[in-house]
Amino acid sequence: MDATQEILAKARERALELKLPYAGALLPVEAHTLMQRLPEARLVDVRSRAELEWVGLVPGSVAIEWNSWPGSNRNLDFIAQFEASIDKNATVMLICRSGVRSHHAAIALTRIGYAHAYNVLQGFEGDKDPNGQRNKLGGWRAAGLPWKQS
Repeated sequence: MDATQEILAKARERALELKLPYAGALLPVEAHTLMQRLPEARLVDVRSRAELEWVGLVPGSVAIEWNSWPGSNRNLDFIAQFEASIDKNATVMLICRSGVRSHHAAIALTRIGYAHAYNVLQGFEGDKDPNGQRNKLGGWRAAGLPWKQS
C-alpha cells in the first residue's frame, strides 16, 4: 500500500474509532501530503474571510465560509457555493481554526453526497495552550506546513 492509501486508511480508522459520520479525520501533515499526491483533492478552508486575511491561509486552498464575518452567522449559501466549486467525487479536506466548524461542514457535505469528506483535526491554529494561546499545540501552522499571511 502506498503512502496515499495508508493516510486515507488511517483517516478512515480514526472516523470509525471516533464514530464520525464522514469519510475520515486527517492530521494536518497528512492533509498536506494528500494535497501534493492527489491532484483531485481539495483543501477547503471554511473559516471567515476575516480569519483568512488576518490570521493566514494555506496556499492552494479553496475558501468557502461556514460562518460569515461579522457576527459569525451561518453562511446560508455554503452548500450552494460548495457545489458550484467542488465536484462531489473529489477528495475534500475541510479545515478551520481548530477543527470544529470543519467537522460540522464535513457532516453537512456527507449528507448531500460528498462521500470523500475529511476533517482536518487540530485545524489551522490548533488547540489553546495553558495560557489560552493558539499556534503552539497542534494545527497546520505549528506543524510548520506552508501558509501565508496577507
